[in-house]
Amino acid sequence: MAFEFIAVTRCKKREGRLRTLEYAPSGLEQAPAKSRFPCPIGKSSPGKQDHKLPDLPRCPGGRRYGFSAQGRGEGAEPCPRGRRGGADSPGGGAEGAGPCPRGRLGGANGLRLSYGWMRSTAEDRRVDPRPEAGLDGGGRRLGSDASRSVAGAAAVTRERPSFCDPGRGSAIQVPGSPSEAGGRLGTVARAGMERWRDRLALVTGASGGIGAAVARALVQQGLKVVGCARTVGNIEELAAECKSAGYPGTLIPYRCDLSSEEDILSMFSAVRSQYSGVDICINNAGLARPDTLLSGSTRGWKDMFSVNVLALSICTREAYQSMKERNVDDGHIININSMSGHRVLPQSVTHFYSATKYAVTALTEGLRQELREAQTHIRATCISPGVVETQFAFKLHDKDPEMAAATYEHMKCLKPEDVAEAVIYVLSTPPHVQIGDIQMRPTEQVT
Repeated sequence: MAFEFIAVTRCKKREGRLRTLEYAPSGLEQAPAKSRFPCPIGKSSPGKQDHKLPDLPRCPGGRRYGFSAQGRGEGAEPCPRGRRGGADSPGGGAEGAGPCPRGRLGGANGLRLSYGWMRSTAEDRRVDPRPEAGLDGGGRRLGSDASRSVAGAAAVTRERPSFCDPGRGSAIQVPGSPSEAGGRLGTVARAGMERWRDRLALVTGASGGIGAAVARALVQQGLKVVGCARTVGNIEELAAECKSAGYPGTLIPYRCDLSSEEDILSMFSAVRSQYSGVDICINNAGLARPDTLLSGSTRGWKDMFSVNVLALSICTREAYQSMKERNVDDGHIININSMSGHRVLPQSVTHFYSATKYAVTALTEGLRQELREAQTHIRATCISPGVVETQFAFKLHDKDPEMAAATYEHMKCLKPEDVAEAVIYVLSTPPHVQIGDIQMRPTEQVT
């Protein structure tokens, strides 16, 4: 396959057009003469090859050098306005490019090039037989009406280069209609999640809210998920939904009272005997009680500390031991923390709860350090969301439902699926990448 390298220089005013030059790496065919960037008035001129590009090394992986994101080579995405711009146009491509929307190309000195690895067109995208929006079957540019009709076709699956591994693509789902854009956690496998397929994840507090969303997302990625909670009715319904939807993974409901160490140990024993052990532990379960520091009940404090701190620590310990005894060196422990673990709000009913979440922040970093001392590649991550629209506020303000409802009404809150996507992102990173903490808030949240 021939690869093209085209440098665009600003024309002299008296010429009224652009000059182009072509360059092909050693051992490859010369780029066809018809490939030109058009001049600003829509005409092209061969010009003279009075500039010469330096010899460039070839990519060891067989890929090619290309322009930067603002001036990409052949196969670049079309301009959002329906045409292709030049080197200074976002989404601009080389062959068949149109005038830059700014009416000019190149930088102040007339020559603007930056090189980086770019995969060939055949590797860049995996599409269905339908022509690309804006192009007919032969690669010719369609008219605006035809382009819009093709762009409105059903979604296609494309493959884009991965920043972490240039040789591996990331499968994404391109929505073909606004309604499809709403399904963010589709069944398309995410790059980096392939290694987790058919492995086992434990999700605590999976009966609703963030835990249920995380369990569903993992099943969609092909994992076996043990979802535990004190009541499993909701988990059983979710498991049936995942099965009827044809998701590649499996959700296994398990009844466990996380305030009881005996229940936790029994659960890990059952997982060990039936599924060999845990590869991913997601400590999601947590609760809040409206017990202030000056007048709160000791029982409320104990409940929060027992679930938010002790249960998390016990599950972490048992999950690590499960990984160690099976020589699992790439496991992951994710603690669903809170922004309350990073700042204290002037709300007395949340102060003890905030203390337990500060403990989670410290426990996660301490865990990371101990894992390094143990010379293992098991990773520890904290995810700290702000206001998420769940039943959390209604349980905190159980005697004042109006106050609970007001928590979610004054802004567009995070959804449980937003946190689930953060979990998938953390798990999909390469094994050498350690994500310590993700802090995420609603855009409209102030504190």
